Amino acid sequence: MDHSGHGMDMDLPPFTLGRGLAFSADPFFLIGCVAALVLYGYAVARLRRRGDAWPVHRTVLFALGVLSIALVMCTALNDYGMVMFSVHMVQHMVISMLSPLLLLLGAPVTLALRALPVGGRGRTGPRELLLKLLHSHYMRIITHPVFTIPLFIASLYGLYFTPLFDWLMGSTAGHLAMMVHFLAVGLVFFWPIMGVDPGPHRPGYVMRMLELFAGMPFHAFFGIALMMASQPMVGTYMNPPSSLGIDALSDQSAAGGIAWAFSEIPSVLVLIALVFQWYRSEQRTARRSDRAADRDGDKELNAYNAYLASLQARGQ
Repeated sequence: MDHSGHGMDMDLPPFTLGRGLAFSADPFFLIGCVAALVLYGYAVARLRRRGDAWPVHRTVLFALGVLSIALVMCTALNDYGMVMFSVHMVQHMVISMLSPLLLLLGAPVTLALRALPVGGRGRTGPRELLLKLLHSHYMRIITHPVFTIPLFIASLYGLYFTPLFDWLMGSTAGHLAMMVHFLAVGLVFFWPIMGVDPGPHRPGYVMRMLELFAGMPFHAFFGIALMMASQPMVGTYMNPPSSLGIDALSDQSAAGGIAWAFSEIPSVLVLIALVFQWYRSEQRTARRSDRAADRDGDKELNAYNAYLASLQARGQ
């Protein structure tokens, strides 16, 4: 199917899930997805060849993240998304919220740091270049909540409620750029919050939860605004092809419901993951404290007891 233009000339039959999931690859995303899987698999194989382990669940999560991108960009969902607001919103929400979470849980940066070759003495190798990038001023800016939260919000209101969306949907390059932007925004927003890979911005667990919930209400308000609108709000989807047999306002309302749902479900999943990470972190800290106490005979506790005894002696 033709991805050129904004898709208004597509003579598509009425949408069904079977038709939506038919293979219809966007070459850019198809190549990108295959390359991501190959590079990740090569890095895992490199670790195992030298006797190092890599968690299987990390590989599975990363693969699911890549496949979720392929699901919405390499099937007919991408064709229907050009003419149906509701299908486009599924693409947007998956590629900006679900895919980034799965990719980040796959810890690709950690894998790269372990798999990339180290430069020799006095030389800068691939691993050193990656470390330099991770600790750069640029990365500190784009992963800071002062930057990521407004960017996350602007990707909704500044795009859909301005002529920018219609302009981007008018060309293949614009549509691809928009989808890449959605993925990038999701990655930089959730990267500090998930806290799996090393990065320049690593807040405590309470701050991570606050960052998470700072952006989510705006998703809900955006969805509600679409659902309650009395007329179509996005020019691209005002006149859907008659072959689809849909009403533009009803389709917009469905898009709003999808946006609203995606503001709730991923938030709960991330919150559960954060609580689990926090619990595991506390368990590790407790085990380290126990090991230290075993080594030094619990000097801190003995010192504290001695301090209490000295206070009691002074009071007598």
